[in-house]
Amino acid sequence: MPRKKIKKALLLTLISTLFSFYTWAQPVSESGYFQKGNVLEGMNLSSKILGHDVAYAIYLPPGYQESTQRYPVVYLLHGFSDNETAWIQFGEVSETADRAIANREIPPMIIVMPDAKVTWYVNDVAGKDRYEDMAFREFIPFIDNNYRTRPEKKFRAVAGLSMGGYGSLIWSLHHPDMFTACAAFSAGVFTDKEVEAISDDQYNTWFGEIYRAGNSVNRLTEHWKNNSPVDLMESLPVKQIEQVRFYIDCGDDDFLFKGNSALHTIMRNRNIYHEYRVRNGSHNWHYWRTNIIEGLKFIGDRFHR
Repeated sequence: MPRKKIKKALLLTLISTLFSFYTWAQPVSESGYFQKGNVLEGMNLSSKILGHDVAYAIYLPPGYQESTQRYPVVYLLHGFSDNETAWIQFGEVSETADRAIANREIPPMIIVMPDAKVTWYVNDVAGKDRYEDMAFREFIPFIDNNYRTRPEKKFRAVAGLSMGGYGSLIWSLHHPDMFTACAAFSAGVFTDKEVEAISDDQYNTWFGEIYRAGNSVNRLTEHWKNNSPVDLMESLPVKQIEQVRFYIDCGDDDFLFKGNSALHTIMRNRNIYHEYRVRNGSHNWHYWRTNIIEGLKFIGDRFHR
Protein backbone atom coordinates (compact mmCIF):
# COMPACT_ATOMS: atom_id res chain seq x y z
CA MET A 1 0.00 0.00 0.00
CA PRO A 2 1.38 3.46 -0.85
CA ARG A 3 2.77 5.42 2.09
CA LYS A 4 0.18 8.21 1.72
CA LYS A 5 -2.68 5.70 1.92
CA ILE A 6 -1.09 4.06 4.98
CA LYS A 7 -0.82 7.45 6.73
CA LYS A 8 -4.42 8.28 5.79
CA ALA A 9 -5.66 4.93 7.12
CA LEU A 10 -3.74 5.39 10.40
CA LEU A 11 -5.11 8.92 10.74
CA LEU A 12 -8.68 7.73 10.21
CA THR A 13 -8.15 4.95 12.75
CA LEU A 14 -6.80 7.44 15.30
CA ILE A 15 -9.71 9.83 14.74
CA SER A 16 -12.20 6.98 15.09
CA THR A 17 -10.55 5.82 18.32
CA LEU A 18 -10.52 9.30 19.80
CA PHE A 19 -14.16 9.85 18.83
CA SER A 20 -15.15 6.57 20.43
CA PHE A 21 -13.29 7.47 23.62
CA TYR A 22 -14.88 10.94 23.66
CA THR A 23 -18.38 9.50 23.24
CA TRP A 24 -17.74 6.93 25.99
CA ALA A 25 -16.35 9.57 28.32
CA GLN A 26 -19.39 11.86 28.07
CA PRO A 27 -22.34 11.54 30.47
CA VAL A 28 -24.33 8.76 28.87
CA SER A 29 -27.67 10.53 29.08
CA GLU A 30 -26.40 13.48 27.03
CA SER A 31 -25.72 11.16 24.10
CA GLY A 32 -29.33 10.00 24.14
CA TYR A 33 -28.34 6.33 24.22
CA PHE A 34 -28.83 5.52 27.90
CA GLN A 35 -30.76 2.43 28.92
CA LYS A 36 -34.19 2.87 30.38
CA GLY A 37 -35.74 1.07 33.31
CA ASN A 38 -39.05 -0.74 33.20
CA VAL A 39 -42.17 0.64 34.89
CA LEU A 40 -44.94 -1.76 35.89
CA GLU A 41 -48.33 -0.25 36.75
CA GLY A 42 -51.61 -1.84 37.76
CA MET A 43 -49.90 -4.28 40.11
CA ASN A 44 -51.76 -5.51 43.20
CA LEU A 45 -51.20 -7.15 46.57
CA SER A 46 -54.16 -8.91 48.17
CA SER A 47 -54.10 -7.71 51.79
CA LYS A 48 -55.65 -9.82 54.53
CA ILE A 49 -55.07 -7.05 57.07
CA LEU A 50 -57.00 -4.45 55.07
CA GLY A 51 -59.43 -6.83 53.44
CA HIS A 52 -58.86 -5.44 49.95
CA ASP A 53 -56.22 -5.22 47.25
CA VAL A 54 -53.42 -2.66 47.50
CA ALA A 55 -52.35 -1.27 44.14
CA TYR A 56 -48.75 -0.36 43.45
CA ALA A 57 -46.42 0.71 40.66
CA ILE A 58 -42.77 -0.30 40.51
CA TYR A 59 -39.70 0.97 38.68
CA LEU A 60 -37.14 -1.71 37.81
CA PRO A 61 -33.74 -0.23 36.88
CA PRO A 62 -31.93 -0.75 33.55
CA GLY A 63 -30.48 -4.26 33.34
CA TYR A 64 -32.95 -5.78 35.81
CA GLN A 65 -34.60 -8.06 33.24
CA GLU A 66 -31.28 -9.32 31.85
CA SER A 67 -29.51 -10.07 35.12
CA THR A 68 -29.83 -11.96 38.38
CA GLN A 69 -28.48 -9.03 40.38
CA ARG A 70 -30.23 -7.79 43.53
CA TYR A 71 -30.89 -4.07 44.00
CA PRO A 72 -31.46 -1.59 46.84
CA VAL A 73 -35.04 -0.41 47.13
CA VAL A 74 -36.78 2.90 47.79
CA TYR A 75 -40.42 3.14 48.86
CA LEU A 76 -41.70 6.36 47.28
CA LEU A 77 -44.97 7.60 48.80
CA HIS A 78 -47.60 9.78 47.12
CA GLY A 79 -49.53 12.74 48.51
CA PHE A 80 -53.09 13.28 49.73
CA SER A 81 -55.76 12.32 47.15
CA ASP A 82 -53.18 10.92 44.68
CA ASN A 83 -52.41 7.26 44.03
CA GLU A 84 -49.61 4.89 43.05
CA THR A 85 -49.29 6.40 39.55
CA ALA A 86 -48.65 10.00 40.65
CA TRP A 87 -44.86 9.84 40.91
CA ILE A 88 -44.70 8.20 37.47
CA GLN A 89 -47.18 10.46 35.65
CA PHE A 90 -46.61 13.84 37.29
CA GLY A 91 -43.30 13.36 39.08
CA GLU A 92 -41.57 11.73 36.07
CA VAL A 93 -39.45 9.80 38.55
CA SER A 94 -38.64 7.01 36.09
CA GLU A 95 -37.05 9.49 33.66
CA THR A 96 -35.14 11.11 36.53
CA ALA A 97 -33.88 7.74 37.76
CA ASP A 98 -32.89 6.62 34.24
CA ARG A 99 -30.72 9.69 33.68
CA ALA A 100 -29.22 9.67 37.16
CA ILE A 101 -28.30 5.97 36.90
CA ALA A 102 -26.82 6.49 33.42
CA ASN A 103 -24.74 9.42 34.70
CA ARG A 104 -23.71 7.44 37.78
CA GLU A 105 -25.28 10.03 40.08
CA ILE A 106 -27.20 7.27 41.88
CA PRO A 107 -26.75 3.50 41.96
CA PRO A 108 -29.31 1.34 40.15
CA MET A 109 -32.30 0.93 42.47
CA ILE A 110 -35.83 -0.40 42.58
CA ILE A 111 -38.49 2.22 43.34
CA VAL A 112 -41.82 1.02 44.76
CA MET A 113 -44.89 3.26 44.82
CA PRO A 114 -47.87 1.90 46.80
CA ASP A 115 -51.38 3.35 46.80
CA ALA A 116 -52.33 4.55 50.29
CA LYS A 117 -55.54 6.43 49.42
CA VAL A 118 -55.90 9.05 52.24
CA THR A 119 -54.69 6.91 55.15
CA TRP A 120 -51.62 9.07 55.89
CA TYR A 121 -49.75 5.71 55.91
CA VAL A 122 -50.70 5.00 59.55
CA ASN A 123 -53.23 2.88 61.44
CA ASP A 124 -56.51 4.58 62.33
CA VAL A 125 -57.40 4.84 66.02
CA ALA A 126 -60.30 2.39 65.68
CA GLY A 127 -58.05 -0.33 64.24
CA LYS A 128 -60.27 -0.71 61.16
CA ASP A 129 -57.87 0.67 58.56
CA ARG A 130 -54.43 -0.58 59.57
CA TYR A 131 -52.34 0.65 56.66
CA GLU A 132 -49.06 0.82 58.57
CA ASP A 133 -49.48 -2.77 59.80
CA MET A 134 -50.19 -3.86 56.24
CA ALA A 135 -47.09 -2.08 54.94
CA PHE A 136 -44.68 -3.81 57.31
CA ARG A 137 -46.33 -7.19 57.78
CA GLU A 138 -47.46 -7.78 54.20
CA PHE A 139 -46.32 -5.24 51.62
CA ILE A 140 -42.58 -4.91 52.24
CA PRO A 141 -42.16 -8.71 52.70
CA PHE A 142 -44.16 -9.21 49.48
CA ILE A 143 -41.87 -6.88 47.53
CA ASP A 144 -38.75 -8.57 48.94
CA ASN A 145 -40.13 -12.00 48.02
CA ASN A 146 -41.27 -11.12 44.49
CA TYR A 147 -38.55 -8.76 43.26
CA ARG A 148 -34.79 -8.94 43.49
CA THR A 149 -34.35 -6.42 46.29
CA ARG A 150 -31.50 -6.44 48.76
CA PRO A 151 -33.71 -7.01 51.80
CA GLU A 152 -31.48 -5.49 54.47
CA LYS A 153 -31.95 -2.20 56.31
CA LYS A 154 -28.79 -0.73 54.78
CA PHE A 155 -30.26 -1.15 51.28
CA ARG A 156 -33.81 0.04 52.00
CA ALA A 157 -35.03 3.67 52.12
CA VAL A 158 -38.28 5.62 52.10
CA ALA A 159 -39.23 8.97 50.56
CA GLY A 160 -42.36 10.89 49.71
CA LEU A 161 -44.14 14.19 49.21
CA SER A 162 -46.76 15.95 51.36
CA MET A 163 -48.85 13.16 52.94
CA GLY A 164 -46.17 10.81 51.63
CA GLY A 165 -43.43 12.97 53.17
CA TYR A 166 -45.26 12.62 56.46
CA GLY A 167 -45.55 8.87 55.87
CA SER A 168 -41.83 8.57 55.16
CA LEU A 169 -41.02 10.33 58.45
CA ILE A 170 -43.48 8.27 60.48
CA TRP A 171 -42.31 4.96 59.02
CA SER A 172 -38.70 5.91 59.76
CA LEU A 173 -39.46 6.99 63.33
CA HIS A 174 -41.68 3.99 64.07
CA HIS A 175 -39.42 1.45 62.33
CA PRO A 176 -35.80 2.70 62.40
CA ASP A 177 -34.60 -0.88 62.06
CA MET A 178 -36.10 -1.02 58.55
CA PHE A 179 -34.59 1.98 56.73
CA THR A 180 -31.17 3.50 56.24
CA ALA A 181 -32.46 6.83 54.88
CA CYS A 182 -35.55 8.99 54.60
CA ALA A 183 -36.13 11.85 52.14
CA ALA A 184 -39.22 13.89 53.01
CA PHE A 185 -40.43 16.57 50.59
CA SER A 186 -42.99 19.19 51.67
CA ALA A 187 -43.95 16.78 54.43
CA GLY A 188 -47.45 17.05 55.91
CA VAL A 189 -46.07 17.92 59.34
CA PHE A 190 -48.08 20.13 61.69
CA THR A 191 -47.26 21.64 65.04
CA ASP A 192 -49.75 21.04 67.85
CA LYS A 193 -50.86 24.68 67.64
CA GLU A 194 -51.56 24.33 63.93
CA VAL A 195 -53.67 21.21 64.51
CA GLU A 196 -55.73 22.96 67.15
CA ALA A 197 -56.26 25.96 64.86
CA ILE A 198 -57.42 24.02 61.78
CA SER A 199 -61.12 24.49 60.99
CA ASP A 200 -63.43 21.58 61.81
CA ASP A 201 -64.18 20.99 58.13
CA GLN A 202 -60.48 20.91 57.19
CA TYR A 203 -59.58 18.73 60.16
CA ASN A 204 -62.31 16.22 59.34
CA THR A 205 -61.35 16.17 55.65
CA TRP A 206 -57.70 15.46 56.40
CA PHE A 207 -57.71 13.50 59.64
CA GLY A 208 -61.27 12.70 60.74
CA GLU A 209 -61.26 9.05 59.72
CA ILE A 210 -57.88 8.43 61.35
CA TYR A 211 -58.10 10.16 64.73
CA ARG A 212 -61.90 10.33 65.30
CA ALA A 213 -61.46 13.53 67.32
CA GLY A 214 -64.54 15.68 66.67
CA ASN A 215 -64.82 19.37 67.41
CA SER A 216 -65.84 18.66 71.02
CA VAL A 217 -62.76 16.52 71.69
CA ASN A 218 -59.18 17.63 72.29
CA ARG A 219 -57.38 16.92 69.02
CA LEU A 220 -54.05 16.35 70.73
CA THR A 221 -54.94 12.77 71.61
CA GLU A 222 -52.51 10.00 72.46
CA HIS A 223 -52.99 8.60 68.97
CA TRP A 224 -52.08 11.99 67.49
CA LYS A 225 -48.97 12.27 69.66
CA ASN A 226 -47.87 8.76 68.66
CA ASN A 227 -48.18 9.72 65.00
CA SER A 228 -46.82 13.27 65.09
CA PRO A 229 -43.28 13.63 63.66
CA VAL A 230 -42.83 16.79 65.73
CA ASP A 231 -43.76 15.08 69.00
CA LEU A 232 -41.80 11.93 68.18
CA MET A 233 -38.70 13.90 67.20
CA GLU A 234 -38.87 15.62 70.59
CA SER A 235 -39.55 12.53 72.70
CA LEU A 236 -37.79 9.55 71.16
CA PRO A 237 -34.19 8.75 72.19
CA VAL A 238 -31.65 10.44 69.94
CA LYS A 239 -29.84 7.16 69.31
CA GLN A 240 -33.05 5.60 68.03
CA ILE A 241 -33.78 8.49 65.68
CA GLU A 242 -30.24 8.53 64.32
CA GLN A 243 -30.54 4.96 63.10
CA VAL A 244 -32.01 6.62 59.99
CA ARG A 245 -30.44 9.48 58.04
CA PHE A 246 -32.97 12.25 57.29
CA TYR A 247 -33.24 14.63 54.34
CA ILE A 248 -36.01 17.25 54.76
CA ASP A 249 -36.92 19.64 51.94
CA CYS A 250 -39.71 22.25 51.85
CA GLY A 251 -40.36 25.23 49.58
CA ASP A 252 -40.15 28.74 50.94
CA ASP A 253 -43.73 29.44 49.80
CA ASP A 254 -45.18 26.13 50.97
CA PHE A 255 -48.09 26.28 53.43
CA LEU A 256 -46.40 23.45 55.36
CA PHE A 257 -43.25 25.43 56.13
CA LYS A 258 -44.06 25.87 59.85
CA GLY A 259 -44.19 22.15 60.62
CA ASN A 260 -41.07 21.40 58.57
CA SER A 261 -39.19 24.31 60.15
CA ALA A 262 -40.24 23.14 63.62
CA LEU A 263 -38.94 19.66 62.83
CA HIS A 264 -35.61 21.10 61.72
CA THR A 265 -35.35 23.28 64.85
CA ILE A 266 -36.00 20.32 67.16
CA MET A 267 -33.40 18.23 65.35
CA ARG A 268 -30.84 21.03 65.54
CA ASN A 269 -31.53 21.57 69.25
CA ARG A 270 -31.07 17.85 69.93
CA ASN A 271 -27.98 17.63 67.68
CA ILE A 272 -29.66 15.04 65.45
CA TYR A 273 -27.79 14.78 62.16
CA HIS A 274 -29.95 15.65 59.15
CA GLU A 275 -29.97 17.62 55.91
CA TYR A 276 -32.50 20.45 55.70
CA ARG A 277 -33.25 22.37 52.49
CA VAL A 278 -35.47 25.36 51.83
CA ARG A 279 -35.76 26.01 48.11
CA ASN A 280 -37.61 28.52 45.99
CA GLY A 281 -41.07 27.09 45.37
CA SER A 282 -44.42 26.05 46.76
CA HIS A 283 -46.59 22.96 47.15
CA ASN A 284 -46.75 21.69 43.57
CA TRP A 285 -45.47 19.06 41.14
CA HIS A 286 -42.91 21.37 39.55
CA TYR A 287 -41.18 21.63 42.92
CA TRP A 288 -41.19 17.87 43.59
CA ARG A 289 -40.43 16.83 40.01
CA THR A 290 -37.34 19.02 39.83
CA ASN A 291 -36.03 18.23 43.33
CA ILE A 292 -36.64 14.49 43.73
CA ILE A 293 -33.18 13.90 42.26
CA GLU A 294 -31.62 15.46 45.37
CA GLY A 295 -33.47 13.02 47.59
CA LEU A 296 -32.42 10.08 45.42
CA LYS A 297 -28.80 11.24 45.55
CA PHE A 298 -28.97 11.50 49.34
CA ILE A 299 -30.40 7.98 49.52
CA GLY A 300 -27.94 6.67 46.93
CA ASP A 301 -25.01 7.88 49.03
CA ARG A 302 -26.31 5.68 51.88
CA PHE A 303 -26.59 2.69 49.53
CA HIS A 304 -23.04 3.06 48.22
CA ARG A 305 -20.37 0.91 49.84
